Amino acid sequence: MEQQNNKVGTFYAAIREGNLEAVKAGLQEEPKWLEHRDERGSTPLLLATYYGHKELSTFLLEAGAELNVEDNSGNTPLMGVCFKGFSDLTELLIEQGADVNHQSAMGATALIYAATFNKYEIAQSLLKAGAKTDYRDSRGMTAMDHAEMQGSDRMISLLKEQ
Repeated sequence: MEQQNNKVGTFYAAIREGNLEAVKAGLQEEPKWLEHRDERGSTPLLLATYYGHKELSTFLLEAGAELNVEDNSGNTPLMGVCFKGFSDLTELLIEQGADVNHQSAMGATALIYAATFNKYEIAQSLLKAGAKTDYRDSRGMTAMDHAEMQGSDRMISLLKEQ
């Protein structure tokens, strides 16, 4: 069992590093690791997107990783890239059909994250893909409320256009 845990740990380290070849080798040895979860509920896809590894994320999606998988907080890969600011991964996940209106356990959406962290280009992509502006998080706040809290005039203007 300890040897298996070490192998999984090495596999997850390869994901964090963006080591595509090591991840491919790991999945060849243990295909079930594609949907394995670490202690935070992260699957390989969640982790690869969180660290901004587009090539690795693309490979995992092509291998059949679940696109709208949630971590222990109810966040999806799309939500993670929105608050991290990875525009290229946002586009990839939207193109693959990610749910742009998914709400986390705290009621946040990808658009709420984009507004909270002032990720203008990401917010544009989300809105173009059909993100709704009227969803409220657990504090009762919309993306507009978060943009106003941040004092982001550009984001406020974008959201007012919707």
